Amino acid sequence: MAKFELALQKAYVIPGGVTAPKGFRAAGIHSGMRRNRRKRDLAMLRCDVRCAAAGAYTQNLVKGASIAVTKRHLADGYAQGLICNSGNANTCNADGEEKAEEMCRIAARVMRIAPEDVIVASTGVIGQVLDLTPIRNAAVTLAAQLRADGGSDAADAILTTDRYRKEISFVCDLCGTPVCFGAMAKGSGMVHPNMATILCFITTDAAITPEMLRKALAKVVPDTFNMVSVDGDTSTNDTAAVMASGLAGNPLIDGEGKMFDRFTEALRAVCTTISRELARDGEGSTRLLTCCVHGAVDDENARVIAKSVVCSSLVKAAMFGSDANWGRILCAIGYSGAKCDIARVEVAFVSERGRITVCREGAGVTFDEARAKTILLADEILIDINCGSGDGFAQSYGCDLTYDYVRISGDYRAEQLKAMRNA
Repeated sequence: MAKFELALQKAYVIPGGVTAPKGFRAAGIHSGMRRNRRKRDLAMLRCDVRCAAAGAYTQNLVKGASIAVTKRHLADGYAQGLICNSGNANTCNADGEEKAEEMCRIAARVMRIAPEDVIVASTGVIGQVLDLTPIRNAAVTLAAQLRADGGSDAADAILTTDRYRKEISFVCDLCGTPVCFGAMAKGSGMVHPNMATILCFITTDAAITPEMLRKALAKVVPDTFNMVSVDGDTSTNDTAAVMASGLAGNPLIDGEGKMFDRFTEALRAVCTTISRELARDGEGSTRLLTCCVHGAVDDENARVIAKSVVCSSLVKAAMFGSDANWGRILCAIGYSGAKCDIARVEVAFVSERGRITVCREGAGVTFDEARAKTILLADEILIDINCGSGDGFAQSYGCDLTYDYVRISGDYRAEQLKAMRNA
C-alpha cells in the first residue's frame, strides 16, 4: 500500500498491520482452498488476551453464513481470534452456518481459545459448497506460524481479485498514552454502500469497553465504509470487525468524553484510509474518485448526493475517458432524492494537475477542455460540489468504470470452475 493519508494529528505510521498493536499475532498460508499455490488463502489472527470486540455487517438480505455466526459470537462484546478463508464465500449453502461454526471450532482448538471467541469470515464465489478439508489439514501449520510480524501474510490471504494487500498501522497519542491501531482489508468488486462493502479487520491495544467500542464503530461507519462504491453491488459477506486488547495501558474508556472522542478520531482515520484504498483498487480501475460535497442542507443530504455521484456509471465512465462531462454529475444530483437547489450548485474537477470550475449556479461555464482533460488524466480525481445551501458536508469514494471491470467480472466464476476441473 503506497500512501496513507491520516486524518489525525500527532500520529505516525509504523509497520506491522494488524499485528502492530500489543498482543496480536497473525499468519496466512496457502491451504488448498484456492488451486493457485502461489496465493495464500487462509488467514488467522490471535490475541494473547480476550479483547473487547464489535462488528458491522452487510445490509444485503442475502448474507454469508459467517456473518450469522460472527454476530452470535460477538453478542457478548468479546473475541480473541479470527479465521478467514478466500476462494469460497460460504453463502447460499444449506450447511453454511454449520460449517462456519466448525471453522471456529477448528481454529479454537489450534489457537487454544474458546470457539465462541472466534470471529469467522469467508470471501469468494457465492453458492459453492465449502469443503473444510483444506482448513482442517492446514490449521495446525497455520497456528504454528502465528507471529508478531505475520500481519502482511494474513492480509495477503484474504484477497480475491485485489491487486495488492490493504493494511495500515500507526501510533497516536491517546491523552498521554501511546496507542496503536492496525488493520487489514480486502475488497475490489461487489463493493457498494451500505456497510460494510468489504472485509476489514481492525486491531488496537487501547483499553475500551465493548459498549463504547460498538458506539465508536457505529459513529465511524456512515462516513467511511458506507461511502465507498466500486460497482453498485452490495456483497453478501461484508464485515468490519474491531478487536481491542487493552494492553496499551491507557485509562479504560468507559464513557463519553475527550478520550472517547480521540479514540473515535483514530478509528475514523483507519477506516477513511482503508476506504480510499478499497476504492482505488476497484476491479479494473485506473483512477481513485473522491466526491466532496459541501454547502448542502445538512450532512445526510450531502451523503446522499455524494453517493449518487460516485455510484453513477455515466460519471465513472466519463472519468475513465478523462471527459469533463459535468452534466452527468448534475444528473446524478437531480435523481439522488436529496434536498438541493440546483440553481445554486457549483462543480469543479481537481487533481494534482490543477483545478477547473465547469458549472456555476446550476449551469455550464466556459472552460478550457484541453486543460480539463489534463486535470482528469491524473490517477486521483476530486469532484468538488458546492451546493450553496447550508453547512452539510460529506465525502464518498469510488473509481472509474473501465473495460477491464467487465472482463474481470465476466471471467470470475469461469476461472474458478476451470481451476477446479483441472485440479
